[in-house]
Amino acid sequence: MAKKADDSVRVGIDIGGTFTDLSILDSSGIRAVGKALTTHDAPADGVMTALRDALTASGVIPTDVRGLVHGTTLVTNALIERRGATTAVVTNEGFRDVIEMGREHRYDLYDLEIELPRPLVNRELRFTLNERTLSDGIHLRRVDADEVRQLAKELSARNVEAVAVCLLHSHINAESERLVREILEEELPEVRIALSSEINPEIREYERFSTTIANVYVQRVVEDYLDDLRHRLTDADVPADPRIMLSNGGVTSIDIAKVYPIRMLESGPAGGALGAVAFGEANGEGDLLAFDMGGTTAKACLIQGGEPLVTHSFEVNRLYRLKQGSGLPVRAPVIDMIEIGAGGGSIAKVDALGMISVGPESAGSDPGPACYGLGGEYPTVTDADLVLGYLGAGSFLGGRMSLDMEAARTAIERYVAKPLGVTVEQAAWGIHASVNENMANAARIHAIERGVDIKQHGMFASGGNGPLHGPGVAHSLGLRFVLVPPAAGVLSTLGFLAAVPSIDVTRAHYAPLGPRLKDSVGPLLKEMEAEGEQLLRDSGVDAADVEHRHTVDMRFEGQGQEVEVSVPPMGESWQSDLEAAFRSEYERRYGTVVFDGIGMEVLTFRTKSSGPQPSRNLRLAVGGEGPAIEPQSRGVYFADERSFVEVPVVSRYSLSAGAHGVGPALIEETESTTAVPDDAEYSVLEDGSIRIDFGKADS
Repeated sequence: MAKKADDSVRVGIDIGGTFTDLSILDSSGIRAVGKALTTHDAPADGVMTALRDALTASGVIPTDVRGLVHGTTLVTNALIERRGATTAVVTNEGFRDVIEMGREHRYDLYDLEIELPRPLVNRELRFTLNERTLSDGIHLRRVDADEVRQLAKELSARNVEAVAVCLLHSHINAESERLVREILEEELPEVRIALSSEINPEIREYERFSTTIANVYVQRVVEDYLDDLRHRLTDADVPADPRIMLSNGGVTSIDIAKVYPIRMLESGPAGGALGAVAFGEANGEGDLLAFDMGGTTAKACLIQGGEPLVTHSFEVNRLYRLKQGSGLPVRAPVIDMIEIGAGGGSIAKVDALGMISVGPESAGSDPGPACYGLGGEYPTVTDADLVLGYLGAGSFLGGRMSLDMEAARTAIERYVAKPLGVTVEQAAWGIHASVNENMANAARIHAIERGVDIKQHGMFASGGNGPLHGPGVAHSLGLRFVLVPPAAGVLSTLGFLAAVPSIDVTRAHYAPLGPRLKDSVGPLLKEMEAEGEQLLRDSGVDAADVEHRHTVDMRFEGQGQEVEVSVPPMGESWQSDLEAAFRSEYERRYGTVVFDGIGMEVLTFRTKSSGPQPSRNLRLAVGGEGPAIEPQSRGVYFADERSFVEVPVVSRYSLSAGAHGVGPALIEETESTTAVPDDAEYSVLEDGSIRIDFGKADS
């Protein structure tokens, strides 16, 4: 068992699309939380504002902060907004258009005006070399050094700032790519250079090229931001050097993150999944649907046996949010999530069929929903929740931000109610119910595709809007219960503080499953362990605390896709154990299959190297609560009644462990509101979490 890290004051910070969230954790638990509107033009401004406010409110001095973990949407935004470096691609003759041809797959067969993902590098900046390495790693034509030097002159003339070197079969033999980098570094010392054999050493050149390009394209942006943040924290007397949250659920140093920025893509949502794992473990629940609904998007992740599902494929900047194949592919370890619909700032409208449609457009933080009073004109989910009574105009963000009810009603009336010929309340309910049902349908499909019976799970609801909409989504899915953690609105930042230092190492190793495989796999895994251990040591982890976990991608001969399974210990029965693990996982996903006479093969080995687990004292701390308020009530609109019903409003800070009640009820805290349905009852657990069970007991 890995030893526990130090329990001193630690801070988690997450930059979201609408809010920048923050939490402070010490030995007693959750000391303080904070939110500030995200400053998109200068994201570090929002970080420092949230940090200063939270430290002041909690009485913590900056020099007491001994750990800080940060997640950000910076990489995603840079790719979406095309704010990266002027980037060139160097590849083999005849392959300059691979990143544009893609998989030659139409994600919508019947769309005659289909838009395909636009590459990050235009054709005039894709260059080729007369080099060729075969699929077994043998050189057919070696790199011509003079040709590379001539290419360097052209790159300089075009003011190229970054180069992605993407040669065929470099995942088997990286010698040619390394030589190209060596020459380019001599000729162009100021240019950033990335090798596909280091960024994504796997088969499938389209995904490998796309990932390498994306990594080097955003590298300068990430370096500038992280260096700026590091300096600002130093100037603010915060001694802790920030660690960066990765998409795989681990944390690393700033210096490692600057080399592999593509691994930061989904850092915020990864924190939400880790928070679900930590709170689920504390309350004896290992099978959960982690539902995170913020101001801009909502995401869901399946937790199985206390671990989030992980995938190695992801798409960024999708032209159609829920259509696979409409975005740029990235191959990097990422917690397996689905983006399911909308956030609080998603804009509602009436589509051409006369139906209510919500998103994907979002009002974000600027100008924000109409009720923010910052210039937003269009109705959003938050406007609908305010009109329905789920949100209080005077209690939003603990009363620090007043919401404009009339502005919300005006926006809904103009753009939804009048076009449909219904009342403002009915239109608002239509927005609220549509969002819930759309998210439930997407989560249901996500579980089915992964062979999971979702009705055996509970829901873990987080994010600023998760506790408000989560119970409705869970009810529609037939889930057993909903677990709402303390500080749910900043849950991703608490998940950051529960993350272990970790890094993933990948090696392609294509071979049939047979007696000779074990001889080559043993040395390969030791090499991968050594690399993972070194990267963690560079992040400040003691080598004695490093643990390794190995998996391998396998498939039946002739298949185009593979299944990831755990690599068994290197004993006498290694081959048969590996075959049994693959058969078991394959049948779990796809049902009974006749295996007789079908060979198996391995493609890619993966090693996850992890450091010590930090303290997971995720509970409301004594003295860390917000102000308690007197019990009150508020009119909440119910579609069945077609009218407003007085519903009790309870301050979460007045509820101690063991407290319970029945729905309908609203439980308010500074950063979120929990909605307890009328057919449910709630109870407060030892760590301050609220558990909602459907089918309340008869009184």
